[in-house]
Amino acid sequence: MKGKKSNKIKLFMVIFLLPAVLIYTVFLLLPILDSMRLSFYSGKGLIPDKFVGFENYVKLFTQFPFKERMINAFSNNIKFFFIVTLIQNIFGFFIAFFVTRKIIGKGFFRKISFLPTTLSVLVVGFLFKLILNPTWGIFDKMLTALGLESFILPWLGNSLTALPVLAIVVSWQFMGESVLFYTAGIDAIPEEVTEAALIDGANPLQELWYIILPSILPIIGIVTILIFIGDFTQFDIVYAMSTTQANPAFGTDLFGSLFYRAAFSTPVRGGWGMGMGAAVSTVMFFIVFSGVIAWLYFFKIKGQKND
Repeated sequence: MKGKKSNKIKLFMVIFLLPAVLIYTVFLLLPILDSMRLSFYSGKGLIPDKFVGFENYVKLFTQFPFKERMINAFSNNIKFFFIVTLIQNIFGFFIAFFVTRKIIGKGFFRKISFLPTTLSVLVVGFLFKLILNPTWGIFDKMLTALGLESFILPWLGNSLTALPVLAIVVSWQFMGESVLFYTAGIDAIPEEVTEAALIDGANPLQELWYIILPSILPIIGIVTILIFIGDFTQFDIVYAMSTTQANPAFGTDLFGSLFYRAAFSTPVRGGWGMGMGAAVSTVMFFIVFSGVIAWLYFFKIKGQKND
């Protein structure tokens, strides 16, 4: 009887998982595999037909300007990821910490913190591009009104500020996701544990450091991995705020924008052909895959030490 029941449960699980597996395979796995296949071909149009083996990868890693553009995109992605991770993890955690305290209006703040995440990245990018416009943008006008004219900069036209600005905009938009995860993690901590700590005389800082942080370490890992995947496949914000040319002077170029420009732009606008674009996307895939495995291993080791 137990064996039959177990088989029925397994069959039930397979039936319900099968549609999701089929959708995942058709719309994600097969395109990835086909992109890897196309990376070994060269030619004009969307379907290159000349087999060139590893020639596209040799160009990408050894020849100008392919090598320089890829190294630049990788370097920008690392900086972008570092900034977004710091902002989303630190601010997201502290917002979650405060909205889980007994304060007036905490329900309202929980809901409103997720509001920017519901907006389109293109809409957010366009709005912030208007806000930061050097001619009529409200941000520079606010600085002028406060007597801080010396801080006015061409935010999206300066290679030193353009990439951090994009990272801040992305962090602001997706802060709600971090708050959501951290709030759920803090709410899941048994009340008996926190009450016992308070009875023993723990102050809020000690509660934060010795109880909450160790308890939500797996959540920190999940949030960081999601940020890593999102940042290394980010394209929309670059397109909305810096165009596909990743202005200024490729200062905001990420792997997502490099892939789009390489695969779909004309040679005059920096296009390299679909084969080279597929090679870029394949390199991007392996970087993301390796990074996710490394982050999972890192947080697993940290979790075992805390246990």
